[in-house]
Amino acid sequence: MTEKQISFDREAFLNDMRASVEMIDKAVNLGEVFASAGMERLLLVGCGAPHYMFRAINTWIGSVCKADHIIDIYPAELAQARYTPDAKTGVVFGSHSGKTAETVHAAESLQAEKCMTAAITQRADSALGQNAQHVLAYGATQQGYFSAVMLTLAMVSGYLAKTSPDWDLHDALLSSLPHLPKALADAKETTKAEGIHNAEVLQEKTSLYVVGNGPMYTTAYVFSACFLMEMQRMNAHPIKTLDFFHGPFELLDASSPVILLMGEGIFRAEDERARAFYEKYLSGCLTYDSASFDMAGIDPRVRPIAAPFAVDAALTNVVEQLAILREHPLDIRRYMGKVAY
Repeated sequence: MTEKQISFDREAFLNDMRASVEMIDKAVNLGEVFASAGMERLLLVGCGAPHYMFRAINTWIGSVCKADHIIDIYPAELAQARYTPDAKTGVVFGSHSGKTAETVHAAESLQAEKCMTAAITQRADSALGQNAQHVLAYGATQQGYFSAVMLTLAMVSGYLAKTSPDWDLHDALLSSLPHLPKALADAKETTKAEGIHNAEVLQEKTSLYVVGNGPMYTTAYVFSACFLMEMQRMNAHPIKTLDFFHGPFELLDASSPVILLMGEGIFRAEDERARAFYEKYLSGCLTYDSASFDMAGIDPRVRPIAAPFAVDAALTNVVEQLAILREHPLDIRRYMGKVAY
Protein backbone atom coordinates (compact mmCIF):
# COMPACT_ATOMS: atom_id res chain seq x y z
CA MET A 1 0.00 0.00 0.00
CA THR A 2 1.25 3.46 -0.89
CA GLU A 3 2.40 5.65 1.97
CA LYS A 4 0.69 8.69 0.47
CA GLN A 5 -3.05 8.72 0.90
CA ILE A 6 -5.93 11.09 0.40
CA SER A 7 -7.14 13.39 3.15
CA PHE A 8 -10.59 14.84 3.72
CA ASP A 9 -11.28 18.33 5.05
CA ARG A 10 -14.85 17.90 6.24
CA GLU A 11 -15.37 21.52 7.21
CA ALA A 12 -14.15 22.82 3.86
CA PHE A 13 -16.42 20.32 2.09
CA LEU A 14 -19.45 21.56 4.02
CA ASN A 15 -18.48 25.22 3.62
CA ASP A 16 -18.36 24.76 -0.14
CA MET A 17 -22.10 23.99 -0.15
CA ARG A 18 -23.23 26.49 2.47
CA ALA A 19 -24.12 29.17 -0.09
CA SER A 20 -26.36 26.73 -1.95
CA VAL A 21 -28.17 25.69 1.23
CA GLU A 22 -28.87 29.36 1.87
CA MET A 23 -30.28 29.69 -1.66
CA ILE A 24 -32.81 26.85 -1.41
CA ASP A 25 -35.75 29.19 -0.83
CA LYS A 26 -34.64 31.35 -3.77
CA ALA A 27 -34.54 28.27 -5.98
CA VAL A 28 -38.03 27.21 -4.87
CA ASN A 29 -39.25 30.71 -5.65
CA LEU A 30 -37.78 30.54 -9.15
CA GLY A 31 -39.70 27.31 -9.77
CA GLU A 32 -42.86 29.05 -8.60
CA VAL A 33 -42.12 31.96 -10.96
CA PHE A 34 -41.94 29.54 -13.90
CA ALA A 35 -45.29 28.06 -12.87
CA SER A 36 -46.97 31.43 -12.24
CA ALA A 37 -45.80 32.68 -15.65
CA GLY A 38 -47.73 29.86 -17.29
CA MET A 39 -44.81 27.65 -18.28
CA GLU A 40 -46.46 24.36 -19.21
CA ARG A 41 -43.21 22.43 -19.57
CA LEU A 42 -39.70 22.72 -18.21
CA LEU A 43 -36.66 21.80 -20.29
CA LEU A 44 -33.51 20.96 -18.31
CA VAL A 45 -30.59 21.56 -20.65
CA GLY A 46 -26.95 20.60 -20.12
CA CYS A 47 -23.98 18.49 -21.26
CA GLY A 48 -21.99 15.83 -19.44
CA ALA A 49 -22.44 15.79 -15.66
CA PRO A 50 -25.15 18.51 -15.60
CA HIS A 51 -27.16 16.60 -18.20
CA TYR A 52 -27.00 13.37 -16.22
CA MET A 53 -27.71 15.19 -12.97
CA PHE A 54 -30.88 16.58 -14.56
CA ARG A 55 -31.72 13.10 -15.81
CA ALA A 56 -31.34 11.54 -12.36
CA ILE A 57 -33.72 14.10 -10.89
CA ASN A 58 -36.21 13.66 -13.71
CA THR A 59 -36.05 9.86 -13.44
CA TRP A 60 -36.84 10.06 -9.74
CA ILE A 61 -39.66 12.54 -10.27
CA GLY A 62 -41.18 10.27 -12.90
CA SER A 63 -41.16 7.41 -10.39
CA VAL A 64 -43.27 9.27 -7.82
CA CYS A 65 -45.64 11.44 -9.88
CA LYS A 66 -47.00 11.89 -13.40
CA ALA A 67 -44.87 14.93 -14.27
CA ASP A 68 -44.28 14.32 -17.96
CA HIS A 69 -43.80 18.05 -18.52
CA ILE A 70 -40.23 17.94 -17.14
CA ILE A 71 -37.83 17.06 -19.97
CA ASP A 72 -34.04 16.64 -19.77
CA ILE A 73 -32.20 17.25 -23.05
CA TYR A 74 -28.82 18.11 -24.52
CA PRO A 75 -28.24 21.66 -25.83
CA ALA A 76 -27.86 20.38 -29.39
CA GLU A 77 -31.39 19.00 -29.25
CA LEU A 78 -32.67 22.57 -29.19
CA ALA A 79 -30.71 23.41 -32.33
CA GLN A 80 -31.94 20.20 -33.96
CA ALA A 81 -35.50 21.44 -33.37
CA ARG A 82 -36.35 18.33 -31.42
CA TYR A 83 -37.80 20.66 -28.82
CA THR A 84 -38.84 24.14 -29.89
CA PRO A 85 -39.28 26.44 -26.88
CA ASP A 86 -42.34 28.67 -27.06
CA ALA A 87 -44.04 31.18 -24.79
CA LYS A 88 -45.19 28.37 -22.51
CA THR A 89 -41.78 26.72 -22.14
CA GLY A 90 -39.30 27.29 -19.34
CA VAL A 91 -35.68 26.43 -20.16
CA VAL A 92 -33.14 25.79 -17.39
CA PHE A 93 -29.48 25.58 -18.37
CA GLY A 94 -26.81 23.93 -16.22
CA SER A 95 -23.04 24.47 -16.42
CA HIS A 96 -20.66 24.82 -13.48
CA SER A 97 -18.15 26.98 -15.34
CA GLY A 98 -20.82 28.90 -17.22
CA LYS A 99 -18.58 28.51 -20.28
CA THR A 100 -19.66 25.15 -21.72
CA ALA A 101 -19.75 26.04 -25.42
CA GLU A 102 -22.80 24.01 -26.44
CA THR A 103 -24.83 25.20 -23.46
CA VAL A 104 -23.89 28.85 -23.90
CA HIS A 105 -24.67 28.66 -27.63
CA ALA A 106 -28.09 27.18 -26.87
CA ALA A 107 -28.83 29.96 -24.37
CA GLU A 108 -27.73 32.58 -26.89
CA SER A 109 -29.98 31.06 -29.54
CA LEU A 110 -33.05 31.64 -27.36
CA GLN A 111 -32.48 35.35 -26.80
CA ALA A 112 -35.10 36.29 -29.40
CA GLU A 113 -37.59 33.61 -28.32
CA LYS A 114 -40.56 34.12 -25.99
CA CYS A 115 -39.66 31.30 -23.63
CA MET A 116 -38.48 31.96 -20.06
CA THR A 117 -34.87 30.99 -19.31
CA ALA A 118 -32.73 30.39 -16.24
CA ALA A 119 -29.17 29.28 -15.52
CA ILE A 120 -27.75 27.27 -12.63
CA THR A 121 -24.05 28.06 -12.49
CA GLN A 122 -21.35 29.44 -10.21
CA ARG A 123 -21.19 33.01 -11.56
CA ALA A 124 -23.97 35.32 -12.71
CA ASP A 125 -21.49 37.23 -14.90
CA SER A 126 -20.41 34.09 -16.80
CA ALA A 127 -21.30 33.72 -20.47
CA LEU A 128 -24.19 31.45 -19.53
CA GLY A 129 -25.41 33.70 -16.74
CA GLN A 130 -25.44 36.70 -19.03
CA ASN A 131 -27.65 34.86 -21.52
CA ALA A 132 -30.35 33.80 -19.07
CA GLN A 133 -33.24 35.82 -17.68
CA HIS A 134 -32.86 34.32 -14.22
CA VAL A 135 -29.70 33.00 -12.55
CA LEU A 136 -29.08 30.80 -9.54
CA ALA A 137 -25.39 31.54 -8.96
CA TYR A 138 -23.95 29.47 -6.12
CA GLY A 139 -20.49 31.06 -6.26
CA ALA A 140 -16.96 29.70 -6.62
CA THR A 141 -16.80 26.27 -5.01
CA GLN A 142 -15.14 22.90 -5.31
CA GLN A 143 -18.56 21.30 -4.89
CA GLY A 144 -20.42 22.85 -7.80
CA TYR A 145 -21.97 19.54 -8.83
CA PHE A 146 -23.63 18.96 -5.47
CA SER A 147 -24.54 22.64 -5.22
CA ALA A 148 -26.36 22.41 -8.54
CA VAL A 149 -28.12 19.24 -7.38
CA MET A 150 -29.65 21.00 -4.38
CA LEU A 151 -30.74 24.07 -6.31
CA THR A 152 -32.19 22.05 -9.19
CA LEU A 153 -34.18 19.84 -6.83
CA ALA A 154 -35.53 22.88 -4.97
CA MET A 155 -36.40 24.76 -8.16
CA VAL A 156 -38.12 21.81 -9.87
CA SER A 157 -40.04 21.00 -6.68
CA GLY A 158 -41.24 24.60 -6.46
CA TYR A 159 -42.47 24.31 -10.04
CA LEU A 160 -44.14 20.93 -9.52
CA ALA A 161 -45.86 22.10 -6.34
CA LYS A 162 -47.76 24.57 -8.52
CA THR A 163 -48.28 22.46 -11.62
CA SER A 164 -48.61 18.80 -10.54
CA PRO A 165 -51.41 17.91 -8.11
CA ASP A 166 -49.85 14.51 -7.44
CA TRP A 167 -46.45 15.94 -6.43
CA ASP A 168 -46.65 15.34 -2.68
CA LEU A 169 -42.97 15.34 -1.74
CA HIS A 170 -42.38 19.09 -1.71
CA ASP A 171 -42.29 19.45 2.09
CA ALA A 172 -40.29 16.23 2.55
CA LEU A 173 -37.74 17.38 0.00
CA LEU A 174 -37.37 20.87 1.44
CA SER A 175 -36.89 19.49 4.94
CA SER A 176 -34.24 17.09 3.60
CA LEU A 177 -32.13 19.35 1.39
CA PRO A 178 -30.38 21.29 4.21
CA HIS A 179 -29.15 17.92 5.51
CA LEU A 180 -27.79 16.72 2.18
CA PRO A 181 -24.28 18.25 2.53
CA LYS A 182 -23.77 16.43 5.84
CA ALA A 183 -25.07 13.19 4.32
CA LEU A 184 -22.56 13.57 1.47
CA ALA A 185 -19.74 14.36 3.89
CA ASP A 186 -20.61 11.30 5.98
CA ALA A 187 -20.64 9.08 2.91
CA LYS A 188 -17.24 10.34 1.83
CA GLU A 189 -15.72 10.16 5.31
CA THR A 190 -16.96 6.68 6.23
CA THR A 191 -15.77 5.15 2.93
CA LYS A 192 -12.31 6.69 2.87
CA ALA A 193 -10.45 3.47 3.76
CA GLU A 194 -12.61 1.51 1.32
CA GLY A 195 -11.88 4.03 -1.42
CA ILE A 196 -8.14 3.81 -0.85
CA HIS A 197 -8.30 0.02 -1.03
CA ASN A 198 -10.43 0.03 -4.17
CA ALA A 199 -8.05 2.43 -5.89
CA GLU A 200 -5.23 -0.01 -5.18
CA VAL A 201 -7.32 -2.77 -6.78
CA LEU A 202 -8.22 -0.74 -9.85
CA GLN A 203 -5.06 1.21 -10.64
CA GLU A 204 -3.62 -1.29 -13.13
CA LYS A 205 -6.88 -2.36 -14.75
CA THR A 206 -7.15 -1.77 -18.49
CA SER A 207 -10.94 -1.52 -18.44
CA LEU A 208 -13.62 -1.05 -15.84
CA TYR A 209 -17.42 -1.46 -15.85
CA VAL A 210 -19.68 0.63 -13.62
CA VAL A 211 -23.28 -0.52 -13.24
CA GLY A 212 -26.22 1.47 -11.91
CA ASN A 213 -29.99 1.70 -12.19
CA GLY A 214 -32.51 4.55 -12.28
CA PRO A 215 -31.07 7.76 -10.82
CA MET A 216 -27.96 5.79 -9.83
CA TYR A 217 -27.06 5.40 -13.51
CA THR A 218 -26.11 9.08 -13.36
CA THR A 219 -23.40 8.24 -10.84
CA ALA A 220 -22.25 5.30 -12.97
CA TYR A 221 -21.93 7.68 -15.91
CA VAL A 222 -20.27 10.54 -14.02
CA PHE A 223 -17.78 8.21 -12.33
CA SER A 224 -16.93 6.54 -15.64
CA ALA A 225 -16.90 9.49 -18.03
CA CYS A 226 -16.01 12.46 -15.85
CA PHE A 227 -13.85 10.89 -13.15
CA LEU A 228 -12.08 8.01 -14.87
CA MET A 229 -12.08 8.81 -18.60
CA GLU A 230 -11.67 12.58 -18.30
CA MET A 231 -9.58 12.88 -15.15
CA GLN A 232 -7.58 9.63 -15.28
CA ARG A 233 -7.72 8.55 -18.95
CA MET A 234 -8.92 5.14 -17.84
CA ASN A 235 -11.07 2.96 -20.07
CA ALA A 236 -14.35 2.91 -18.14
CA HIS A 237 -17.86 2.00 -19.27
CA PRO A 238 -21.14 2.88 -17.53
CA ILE A 239 -23.84 0.23 -17.91
CA LYS A 240 -27.49 0.43 -16.96
CA THR A 241 -28.47 -2.41 -14.68
CA LEU A 242 -31.53 -2.90 -16.89
CA ASP A 243 -29.22 -3.53 -19.85
CA PHE A 244 -26.71 -5.72 -18.04
CA PHE A 245 -28.35 -9.05 -18.87
CA HIS A 246 -28.94 -8.05 -22.48
CA GLY A 247 -25.39 -8.21 -23.79
CA PRO A 248 -22.77 -6.67 -21.48
CA PHE A 249 -22.59 -9.57 -19.00
CA GLU A 250 -21.31 -11.90 -21.74
CA LEU A 251 -18.10 -9.85 -21.82
CA LEU A 252 -17.29 -10.51 -18.17
CA ASP A 253 -15.51 -13.32 -16.40
CA ALA A 254 -14.38 -13.90 -12.85
CA SER A 255 -11.48 -11.46 -13.19
CA SER A 256 -13.41 -8.57 -14.76
CA PRO A 257 -13.38 -5.38 -12.66
CA VAL A 258 -16.96 -4.30 -12.02
CA ILE A 259 -18.36 -1.68 -9.66
CA LEU A 260 -22.02 -2.15 -8.76
CA LEU A 261 -23.78 0.97 -7.49
CA MET A 262 -26.93 0.08 -5.56
CA GLY A 263 -29.76 2.55 -5.12
CA GLU A 264 -33.04 2.60 -3.26
CA GLY A 265 -36.80 2.62 -3.74
CA ILE A 266 -38.36 0.99 -6.80
CA PHE A 267 -34.98 0.99 -8.55
CA ARG A 268 -33.38 -1.44 -6.12
CA ALA A 269 -34.91 -4.72 -7.30
CA GLU A 270 -32.75 -4.85 -10.45
CA ASP A 271 -29.67 -4.00 -8.39
CA GLU A 272 -30.39 -6.97 -6.13
CA ARG A 273 -30.75 -9.20 -9.19
CA ALA A 274 -27.41 -8.00 -10.54
CA ARG A 275 -25.70 -8.48 -7.18
CA ALA A 276 -26.93 -12.08 -7.01
CA PHE A 277 -25.35 -12.72 -10.41
CA TYR A 278 -22.06 -11.06 -9.42
CA GLU A 279 -21.80 -13.05 -6.22
CA LYS A 280 -22.30 -16.30 -8.12
CA TYR A 281 -20.10 -15.71 -11.17
CA LEU A 282 -17.72 -12.77 -10.62
CA SER A 283 -14.97 -12.31 -8.07
CA GLY A 284 -13.93 -8.80 -9.09
CA CYS A 285 -17.09 -6.91 -8.19
CA LEU A 286 -16.85 -3.91 -5.86
CA THR A 287 -20.17 -2.75 -4.39
CA TYR A 288 -21.28 0.66 -3.17
CA ASP A 289 -24.69 0.34 -1.54
CA SER A 290 -26.44 3.58 -0.59
CA ALA A 291 -28.62 1.66 1.89
CA SER A 292 -25.52 1.34 4.09
CA PHE A 293 -25.29 5.14 4.43
CA ASP A 294 -27.03 6.75 7.39
CA MET A 295 -28.10 9.95 5.56
CA ALA A 296 -29.46 11.46 8.77
CA GLY A 297 -32.11 14.09 8.15
CA ILE A 298 -33.04 12.79 4.70
CA ASP A 299 -36.70 11.77 4.55
CA PRO A 300 -37.05 8.06 3.62
CA ARG A 301 -39.13 9.08 0.59
CA VAL A 302 -36.31 11.34 -0.60
CA ARG A 303 -33.50 8.81 -0.11
CA PRO A 304 -33.82 7.37 -3.66
CA ILE A 305 -32.67 10.72 -5.12
CA ALA A 306 -30.13 11.44 -2.38
CA ALA A 307 -28.61 7.98 -2.92
CA PRO A 308 -26.78 8.56 -6.23
CA PHE A 309 -25.10 11.69 -4.91
CA ALA A 310 -24.09 10.06 -1.63
CA VAL A 311 -22.48 7.24 -3.64
CA ASP A 312 -20.86 9.85 -5.90
CA ALA A 313 -19.31 11.49 -2.83
CA ALA A 314 -17.98 8.10 -1.71
CA LEU A 315 -16.49 7.40 -5.15
CA THR A 316 -14.50 10.64 -5.09
CA ASN A 317 -12.22 8.84 -2.62
CA VAL A 318 -11.42 6.29 -5.32
CA VAL A 319 -10.55 8.77 -8.06
CA GLU A 320 -8.56 11.00 -5.69
CA GLN A 321 -6.48 8.03 -4.57
CA LEU A 322 -6.08 6.85 -8.16
CA ALA A 323 -4.65 10.26 -9.01
CA ILE A 324 -1.98 9.70 -6.34
CA LEU A 325 -1.21 6.11 -7.27
CA ARG A 326 -1.08 6.78 -11.01
CA GLU A 327 0.71 10.13 -10.58
CA HIS A 328 -1.91 11.74 -12.78
CA PRO A 329 -3.42 14.88 -11.14
CA LEU A 330 -7.16 15.33 -11.57
CA ASP A 331 -6.84 18.66 -13.40
CA ILE A 332 -4.67 17.42 -16.30
CA ARG A 333 -6.41 17.48 -19.70
CA ARG A 334 -5.19 16.61 -23.17
CA TYR A 335 -7.91 18.28 -25.23
CA MET A 336 -10.58 19.80 -22.98
CA GLY A 337 -10.27 23.55 -22.93
CA LYS A 338 -6.99 23.35 -24.86
CA VAL A 339 -7.91 22.73 -28.49
CA ALA A 340 -10.77 23.61 -30.80
CA TYR A 341 -13.47 20.95 -30.91
